[in-house]
Amino acid sequence: MRPNSLAFRLFAAAAAWALVVLPITAFILISVYRGAVEHNFDTRLNVYLIDLVTDVAEARNNPAAKPPSITDPLFNRPFSGWYWQITPLGSPTQLLYTSESLVDQRGKHPSELGIAADENLTRHANMRGPDKHALRVLEREITIEEGSSVKTGLSIVVSGNSDEIEKTITEFRTLLILALTVLGVGLVLATYFQVRFGLMPLRAIGRGLAAIRSGDAHMLEGDLPTEIVPLQSELNALIKSNRAIIERARTHVGNLAHALKTPLSVITNEAAGKRTSFAAKISDQAEIMRDQITHHLNRASMAARSGVIGGQTQVQPVVKALVRALNRIYEERKLTLRLECSNDVVFHGEKHDLEEMVGNLLDNACKWAKSDISLIVRILKNKIVIRIEDDGPGLPKKERVAALKRGRRLDETKPGSGLGLSIVAELTHLYNGKLIMEESEKGGLSACLELPGS
Repeated sequence: MRPNSLAFRLFAAAAAWALVVLPITAFILISVYRGAVEHNFDTRLNVYLIDLVTDVAEARNNPAAKPPSITDPLFNRPFSGWYWQITPLGSPTQLLYTSESLVDQRGKHPSELGIAADENLTRHANMRGPDKHALRVLEREITIEEGSSVKTGLSIVVSGNSDEIEKTITEFRTLLILALTVLGVGLVLATYFQVRFGLMPLRAIGRGLAAIRSGDAHMLEGDLPTEIVPLQSELNALIKSNRAIIERARTHVGNLAHALKTPLSVITNEAAGKRTSFAAKISDQAEIMRDQITHHLNRASMAARSGVIGGQTQVQPVVKALVRALNRIYEERKLTLRLECSNDVVFHGEKHDLEEMVGNLLDNACKWAKSDISLIVRILKNKIVIRIEDDGPGLPKKERVAALKRGRRLDETKPGSGLGLSIVAELTHLYNGKLIMEESEKGGLSACLELPGS
């Protein structure tokens, strides 16, 4: 896809959207998951905290009761990151009961850090433990009645290793990123194929128009999507309109030629009957007018034909017919006309124009050649190259330019009006081609005509 193509724009927009949305989605999901994991972890610690509150209340009121404890083995493993401790209020350094995992150490209380209690009278904090573990700590302060009048305030702290939280979140993050990456790549690939598939009708239209331009088709046909059918109809209408305009132009050119032919003939005949200088002047000017009208009508006809969409001509039959005709015309001079042209060469234009260009050049070569003329037709880089060479006297470089001017004849002893080469030059220009005249290897003139292929 090219950067300025419609397909690239659609693909880039979809890919950019995926690259923006998926990371945002990942961030939101990880944040939500972190909150859920921390809430579950706090709920687990709170259960342990409630068990300790129950046990300590029973132990303070019943000397025969067992001391407070948590049966989870994590609290028995030294420096496991799972700890609990009970201290009197106002004396955090005085340990009444502790978990075996603390050994001889003491953990800090959230109240020491000035953290306020929530609506459940519980303080939450993230702290470092004696073994430098990251801990999630819960603290609750309670008051226990001992006997009828004695009340004891206690601080109960439970902490858990929050590395478990980070481990769980890291595993989730890894799986989520992997899943979203696969999803993103899948979306990008799906978008690519969706764009390619969705724009296939436009490529079909491009191929159809190319076929019309080359002459392989006359109308844009095919079963296209509903959204593109109006475009197909309008393009077909435009092609029909173009052909109709060309036909009308040709008709007007012919009508104008016939309309002017008779008045000019009358003027010429009237002047020819008078043997005066004025009549001679009228006759000369009428002849100039005839040449001018013929020239401009031919040029208009050329332009109209070159603008027709879909015209194409097989080159080999045209050049063979020209060679046969010129062999008959110049039969007495015993000229040798050699032709090289394959049967797959196609000219993108009107047959009459090809005949006009090649015929004028070939006729000019026959007039000046001594005995040998070659006509070689090749296809080079999607162009038709027609080279006509003769073994005549040739032309100097300055006279080659002059020969292309309308009505210029370099030798009055040869028949012709002097319009042939200028017509070839104008037709070549109308077809965006080239006419190159240079010295031939045979010693004469080489005329190279480059024309568009099909």
